[in-house]
Amino acid sequence: MINQLVNALSLSFSMFWEILWALILGFILSAIIQAIVSKKQMSRLMPDDSPRSLAVATGLGAASSSCSYASVAIARSLFRKGANFTSAIVFEFASTNLVFELGIIMWLLLGWQFTLAEFIGGPVMIIILAITFRIFLKKSLIEKARKQADKGVAGVMEGHAAMDMSLSDGTLLQKATSKQGVTSISHYFVMDWSSLWKDIALGLIIAGALAAWVPNSFWQSFFFTNDPVLSKIWGPLIGPIVSMISFVCSIGNVPLAAVLWNGGISFGGVVAFIYADLLILPVLNIYRKYYGMAMTVFLTITSYVAIVLAGYFTEILFGALHLIPTTRNALVMSSGISFNYTSILNVVFIVVAGILFVRFYKTDGMKMLKMMGQPQMQHDEQKHEHEHGSCCH
Repeated sequence: MINQLVNALSLSFSMFWEILWALILGFILSAIIQAIVSKKQMSRLMPDDSPRSLAVATGLGAASSSCSYASVAIARSLFRKGANFTSAIVFEFASTNLVFELGIIMWLLLGWQFTLAEFIGGPVMIIILAITFRIFLKKSLIEKARKQADKGVAGVMEGHAAMDMSLSDGTLLQKATSKQGVTSISHYFVMDWSSLWKDIALGLIIAGALAAWVPNSFWQSFFFTNDPVLSKIWGPLIGPIVSMISFVCSIGNVPLAAVLWNGGISFGGVVAFIYADLLILPVLNIYRKYYGMAMTVFLTITSYVAIVLAGYFTEILFGALHLIPTTRNALVMSSGISFNYTSILNVVFIVVAGILFVRFYKTDGMKMLKMMGQPQMQHDEQKHEHEHGSCCH
C-alpha cells in the first residue's frame, strides 16, 4: 500500500515538474495583461449580446485569465455593473478555456493537436452558447437572476473579482516596465497562484492516483474503445460528466485529461472534459447563490449542450483533417526527474517567480492576499486604504 502511494505521488510530482516552467510563464503573461488592461470599462464594452459585444467579451475573458471560481465572481460583478448577461457568461467561459497557460500545459502533456482543438472549439462553444441563450433565455429569468445577484450573496473569490490594480497612464510597454507596473504584475502573479494552486495540486494528485492505480483495461471498457463509432459518440457525452464529479477545474483538469486520453476516451471527449470546468458541482452551487436555482438549471443544461456539441465539432473536424493523434502517450506515466531542458527552464522561471514573490511581499501584498476571499463590500472598504498605502511604491 505504501509503495502504491509513493508511486502515485511520484507520478504527480513528475507531471508537476514537467509543466512548472509553463505554469510560471503563463501566470506571468496573464499578470502582465491584467496589469495593463483595466476592468473598469469591461461592463460598458459588453452592453448587449451582439456579435461585437460577444467578441469583446471573448477577448477580454481570454486576457483576464483566472480560475473558475474567480471568473464566475467576475462575471457576476460585470453583470451587476450593467454588462449583458450573455456577454458576462461568455467572458466567464473565455477566461477559463481560452487562456495561454491552459494551451501550453495541454501542449506539454497532451500534444499540440489538443491545444489547437481547444482554441478552435472554444469559439464554437461560445457561439453555440450565445445562440442558445438568444433563443431560450427569457427576460423574466434574467430579471430574477439580476435580483438575486444584487443581493450580493457570498460565493468564492469575490475579493479577487473586485480588485483592479491595472495602470491607466502611459503606453503598454511603459505600464508593464514601470515600478508601479512591476508591482501590479507581482500582485496579480501571486494572487493567481493563490487562487489556482489547490486545483492544480488536486488535479495532479488525482491524475497520479488514477495513472498508478486504475488499469487501462477499466478505462478502455468505460470508454467503449472496442467500438470506434460508439466511442466517438460517448466521449463528448461522458467527458463533462466526469469533469462535473471530479471537483477539479481550470488548469487542474489537464493532467486528468491526459490520464483519460491514455485510457481511451475520444479526442472530442478530452476537449469536452476540459471545457466543462465551469460545470463542476462547487461552481454550480455558486451559480445557485449568485443567480437562483432556475438560472442555475438553465446554465447547466445550455452549457452542457454547448460543450458536447463543441466536442463533436472538434472530433469531426480534426478527424477529417487527420489531425487526431494515432498514439495515446500523454505525459503521465513517467516518474522521476532528469537533467534536461525542462529542468533548466524550471530553474530559470523559479528564479523569476522568486523575484516577483519578493516584490509582492515588499509592497504590502499580503494585505491584498487576505482580501481575495472577502465579500466585495468588505473589499471596497479596504481598497481605498490599499490604494493610498505602499502597494505601488
